Amino acid sequence: MSDGTLAVEAISAELRAQTRAFCAELERQLATMPAVHTVAPEVTRRARREGRGIFPAPVHLESARTERIAGPGGEIPLRVLVPGTGPPRGAFLHIHGGGWTLGEPDAQDPRLQRLADETRLTVLSVGYRLSPEHPYPAAPDDCEAAALWLLGHHGELGLAPDAPRAIGGDSAGGHLAATTLLRLRDRHGLSGAFGAAVFQYGAFDLSLTPSQRQWGERNLVLSTPIILWFGEQYLPGIDREARRDPDISPLYARLHDLPPAIFTCGTEDALLDDSLFMAARWRAAGQRAELRLWPEAPHGFLALPMAIADLALAAEHEFVRRTLALVP
Repeated sequence: MSDGTLAVEAISAELRAQTRAFCAELERQLATMPAVHTVAPEVTRRARREGRGIFPAPVHLESARTERIAGPGGEIPLRVLVPGTGPPRGAFLHIHGGGWTLGEPDAQDPRLQRLADETRLTVLSVGYRLSPEHPYPAAPDDCEAAALWLLGHHGELGLAPDAPRAIGGDSAGGHLAATTLLRLRDRHGLSGAFGAAVFQYGAFDLSLTPSQRQWGERNLVLSTPIILWFGEQYLPGIDREARRDPDISPLYARLHDLPPAIFTCGTEDALLDDSLFMAARWRAAGQRAELRLWPEAPHGFLALPMAIADLALAAEHEFVRRTLALVP
């Protein structure tokens, strides 16, 4: 799909059946647990740290380290993972998901180490401030600060000033990656700071796309009530129309002068339309966009032990290597 074609990925009937069965079991398990919007955020945060729930327990790699940089609201932790072999050829700024309310920069070390190894980029994952304790604009402010720090401290990471850079994230992290690119372009004149973007089932319209509105009560990691709850944590007191501000919903931004991007999403994701619409607008604005839709896959599938996740991650890493001209 290097030509930017928008299509559902072709996978085997066996893999499709496996993915469908995984989703059915996932939905069954979620039905036995309190839904995320019915408990306090700290309860879910603690459960995830302890590996209780649908996501695997965090694995903290000894090779990873945490840098702490100055931010607008205090220190911002950056989880740093370097390629396992050879010197790094560039950097990848990663922004984790979790509805702007959950998640930690050190909760996905193995997945980010794979990204570092397969692209030979040093990965830095941003520990931005979370809602509801720190609602908008705390999270995008921290991500903007982290991006500016990366651009000004290449030497400390063992990188040349012209080393290639990419940015990306999952779910709310995909949203924050997009807003970071827009802020760099509009506030700092740095439209070329990153040469590639990776958006994993991002939320790009916080006033709700049709798929978000129509999904309903079905809990497959997300549901419409869960989406509404995350929005209220992040944007308390901000109504739907005001949420169409481009700094809140990047789908409504002018999307010129942004890097080539890959959009990854499963077809069983309440945020499906966000990727469909954003990829289309990205291309209409003159940028290259590759949309990878994975049959039967749910929201958050790249963090779940699914065979289809391995294929999707490999496709993303190949896109980064190809786009940044990183020869294996």
